[in-house]
Amino acid sequence: MKVLGVSAFYHDSAAALVVDGTIVAAAQEERFSRKKHDSAFPAQAIDYCLEAGGVQLADVDHIVFYDKPFLKFERLLETYLAFVPRGFQSFRMSMPIWIKEKLFQKSLLKKEFEKYDDTIDWEERLLFSEHHLSHAASAFYPSPFEEALVLTMDGVGEWTTTSAAIGRGNELRIVKEIHFPHSLGLLYSAITYYIGFKVNSGEYKVMGLAPYGEPVYKDLMLEKLMDLKEDGSFRLDMSYFNYCTGLTMTNDKFAELFGQPVRQREDDLLEQFHMDMAASVQAVTEEIVSRLIKSLVAETGIKNVCLAGGVALNCVANGKLVREKLVDNLWVQPAAGDAGGALGAALLTYHYHKGQPRPVDPSKLDGMQGSYLGPGYDQDEIERRLTACGAVFTSYETEAAMVDAAANLLADEKVVGWSQGRMEFGPRALGARSILGDPRSEKMQKTMNLKIKYRESFRPFAPSVLRDDVADYFETDVDSPYMLLVDKVKPEICREMSEEESKLFGIDKLNVARSDLPAITHVDYTARVQSVHRETNPLYYDLIAKFKSLTDCSVVINTSFNVRGEPPVCTPEDAFKCFMGTEMDALAVGNCILHKEQQDESLRIDYKNAFELD
Repeated sequence: MKVLGVSAFYHDSAAALVVDGTIVAAAQEERFSRKKHDSAFPAQAIDYCLEAGGVQLADVDHIVFYDKPFLKFERLLETYLAFVPRGFQSFRMSMPIWIKEKLFQKSLLKKEFEKYDDTIDWEERLLFSEHHLSHAASAFYPSPFEEALVLTMDGVGEWTTTSAAIGRGNELRIVKEIHFPHSLGLLYSAITYYIGFKVNSGEYKVMGLAPYGEPVYKDLMLEKLMDLKEDGSFRLDMSYFNYCTGLTMTNDKFAELFGQPVRQREDDLLEQFHMDMAASVQAVTEEIVSRLIKSLVAETGIKNVCLAGGVALNCVANGKLVREKLVDNLWVQPAAGDAGGALGAALLTYHYHKGQPRPVDPSKLDGMQGSYLGPGYDQDEIERRLTACGAVFTSYETEAAMVDAAANLLADEKVVGWSQGRMEFGPRALGARSILGDPRSEKMQKTMNLKIKYRESFRPFAPSVLRDDVADYFETDVDSPYMLLVDKVKPEICREMSEEESKLFGIDKLNVARSDLPAITHVDYTARVQSVHRETNPLYYDLIAKFKSLTDCSVVINTSFNVRGEPPVCTPEDAFKCFMGTEMDALAVGNCILHKEQQDESLRIDYKNAFELD
């Protein structure tokens, strides 16, 4: 049975193909269109999935959309009615779009699929899942658990903002829900907006900024903004928020409560206040997630936990669950946001609605294949494409020779673009489309942020570490293949700050080396860890192993292969353009290695301002 899952029209459109229960392919539209968080119908992602599966759309048994537009429209109407007469301008602006496009999404989807084949009855073949059920399915079905508690948290689906489900075998049922407008995801987005970052994009900046501040507003947030119960359920005081009916996330009452107006522009100075707000909402998030998990585990007795939804990308909160042993085992869907809903919708249809079995293979990490589910390119095609770009490269005869060369570049403190194998599905770089560096370098974090990623200097970089060596560097010795757990760096490799250094505040903390691996150690002595497993990515594993043989360090810096505002690269051409638009030193694509000094200077491009800021 072949099932195609689709998410579209809000943000992070994607497609995923499941054949007889196996995930064959999955990709986000942004990787092909080069428009970050692209919400358009994912035509190119669908084309890729069909090609990867060797099928025509006519061969697909069911196409499943990841949510139900009519329920969303119902929520919109009821919300406006509840807040009348406030919000008329927002109502007036949104209704034409809903009536013209979103309310009739089934017709819109049918028209798109008729472009592939107009002889098929798409009315019969097109199904619709529920938003949070799609998220829950994306987390449970690929997980390594026969039975699991599934917690889904995001901004909002149709009505649901938080849901708890129980998965057993091929069964999955939601048992508890919190409904709009009470949303942890929207609370986090409100603070994101308030301190001057873009909603649905800048939330991870807030998480990265939080360690520079203190959670001095946590109690005020819990006292004024919400009513939080012991079991983690909550209700927001909507008199402080504007997202139900307005054009902003927060209102004047919110600004009065915290004593400052909204930070309007990203180039305005980030003050200690903004760092403290970030630290406070992060602390509130961790508190809510911890309470939810504690109460749900106590109620169900299930200690295998799966997470999905945008809040599940909060790797700091995830790491706390593991370190405090609130769960026995934690598995987080790597494409936890709306893109993953496409995959969940397909898996839900196959296993739950069609009653197909779900065998769990204990010899595998999970069913995601390392999340390497996107396009890959063979050596001949790579060389042809790079030649057409005008690139100058050395083509090594074997992968081992290429790995040796790339590892030596890293050991010489060169920044290396790494485009290998199938592209990752989800927002994290996992060693397929990555920019790599030496974590021992004290200058590398600032260099990579300002000269290569063209982004804020405070943002941390993640370490990729050989799975067997995780315990040598980090306190919690667990699998973290998808870079979705933050852990403490081991005290043995940390450096004690001087009395003068310990008095520093805010961004001044940035330049203090915290460990023997300063480029990946955040200001709170943590790191967002990716454990690298030979069985899912042998080439990346071999690269780090070779780097270890040269340096006695089995960790490399790993950040996504893009600049700020650009989606991660997909094709060899994308990789070459990004390489030529930044100050990367070298690029490894397939068995080809490119050195910046050997390239035609006329091919350099200005990448710093090429994309809209995220």
